[in-house]
Amino acid sequence: MKTYKALEQRFRRIAAVNGALAMLGWDQSAMMPDGGAGARSEQMAVLSVVRHEWLTDPALADDFAAAEAQAAWLNDWQRANLREMQRQWRHATALTPKLVEARSRATMACEMVWRKARKDSDFKAFAKAFQPVLDLTREAADAKAAAFGLGRYDALLDEYEPGGRAEKIDGLFAELGSFLPGFIDKALAKQAKAPAILPLEGPFATETQREVGLRLMKALGFDFRHGRLDVSLHPFTGGVPDDVRLTTRYEADDFTKSLMGVLHETGHALYEQGLPKAWREQPVGEARGMVLHESQSLLVEMQVCRGDEFLDWAAPLLRKAFGGRGAAWEEANLRRIYTRVRPDLIRVDADEVTYPAHVILRYRLEQAMLAGDLAVGDLPDAWNDGMLTLLGVEVPDDRQGCLQDIHWATGSIGYFPTYTLGAMAAAQLFAAARAQESAILPGIGKGDFRPLLRWLRANVHGQGSLLTTDELLKAATGKPLGAAAFKAHLKARYLS
Repeated sequence: MKTYKALEQRFRRIAAVNGALAMLGWDQSAMMPDGGAGARSEQMAVLSVVRHEWLTDPALADDFAAAEAQAAWLNDWQRANLREMQRQWRHATALTPKLVEARSRATMACEMVWRKARKDSDFKAFAKAFQPVLDLTREAADAKAAAFGLGRYDALLDEYEPGGRAEKIDGLFAELGSFLPGFIDKALAKQAKAPAILPLEGPFATETQREVGLRLMKALGFDFRHGRLDVSLHPFTGGVPDDVRLTTRYEADDFTKSLMGVLHETGHALYEQGLPKAWREQPVGEARGMVLHESQSLLVEMQVCRGDEFLDWAAPLLRKAFGGRGAAWEEANLRRIYTRVRPDLIRVDADEVTYPAHVILRYRLEQAMLAGDLAVGDLPDAWNDGMLTLLGVEVPDDRQGCLQDIHWATGSIGYFPTYTLGAMAAAQLFAAARAQESAILPGIGKGDFRPLLRWLRANVHGQGSLLTTDELLKAATGKPLGAAAFKAHLKARYLS
C-alpha cells in the first residue's frame, strides 16, 4: 500500500498543475487581453512541460510494478485509480518534452490567430498558424500510435474517449447515415404542415439574457459557490470540479441561442460538480471521457430543455423576463422554435436532427488532414462541398464555414465524434432515467430537477472513471452505446 499511496500523492500534485492549466486556459478565452498572449504562452508551455516531467519520471515504471504486486490489498476504486494512472502515464511517455512544449506554444499561438481570423473570415491567416499545429499533432499521433499499437486517429481519439476506436464510430455513423436523410425529409414534411413559426421580436438585452440563464442554471442544480458564468467567443466549460467556469455568447436579436448554449454548458458543469468528492485530484475521480461528458450537456440541452415538460414550465418565465406578449410567446410556438428542423451553417446552433451531419463532416475532414490526404489550403473547399452534400447548405464565407469552431486551432483532433456519440448516450441515459424514476418528468414540468439530478449523480456523475463508458452505460441502461435510443427519441419528438 505504501507505493500506491506515494502514487496517489504524485498524481495529486499533477492534478493541481492540470487545474492551473485549466484556469489559465479559461482566462485566456474569457478574460485575458490580447496583449497577454506572449506571457500566457510561456506560462502554459512551462506548466505543460512540468506536468510531463512528473508523469514521465523513470521511477514510475518500478512504482507501478510494485503497486500492481500489491493490487490484492486495494479496493475497487484504488485498482481503477491505478489503471487510470497508468493510462495517463502511457500517453505521456509516448511524447518527448520538446514535442509537448512545441505543441503548447503552437496551439496557444494558433488560438489567438483564430480569434481574429474567424472575425475577419481570413482563412489564409488561420492556415499559416494552423499548419504547425497539424504537423505537431500528426507527430504526436505517430508517437502514440507506435507506443499503443494503434492507428494515428485512434491514438488521438483515445485522449478524449479512452478505448474509443474509429471502427466503432464508423459503424454507428453509418447507421445514422442511412437513417437520417429519409428521416430529415419526413420531419421537414411534417413541420411544413404545422402552423408557421412566429418570430420573437427583439432586441433582447444582454443583461436580461444573462439573468435568465443564471436562473435556469440554479434551477437545474448548478452550485454557484463553486462556479460562474462568463462570456467568450466560443462557449465552453472549463476550470475544476470545485470551481467550474462556464461561458456563453449573446446575440441581441435572438436569446434562444445563448440560452441553449448556457443550458448545454450547464450539463457539462453538473457532471464536473457531481464527480466523486472522495476521489478529487485522482485520475479515477475525473470524468470518464468526452462521450459521457457530451452526453450530459446534450441530455440537459436536447433531451430535457427542448422537451414539452420543460417548455411548459419555462414559457411563463421567459414571457415575464423579456416582456413577451401574444401568440409568439405561447408554449406551442416556443416548442416549434426549439424543435425546428432546419439545415443550417453553424454547428453549435444546429437542431438535434441535423447536428450529426455537422459532426460527421468534421470527423471525415480531420481524419483526412491527419492522414495527409487533405492539405490545409484545401480545407475550405472540402468543407463547403461537404456542407452542400450532407445538408444542402451553401457556405457564404469561412467565418460561417471551416473557421467557426475552436477545436482544430487548439489541436483537438479526435474530439468531434464524441458530440454525436454523446447524443446517442444522452438519449439512452434519459430513457433509462425516465423508466426507472417516475418523478423525473413531473418534476421537470414544475421546475424541480432534483429527481433527475439524483439519478444522474448516482448513475453517471458519481461514478467518475471507475467504469469504462460501455460498462457505465450497461450498468445504467442495460446496454452498451448504440444508436437505437437516439433514433427512437427523434421519431417520438419529430414524427409522432
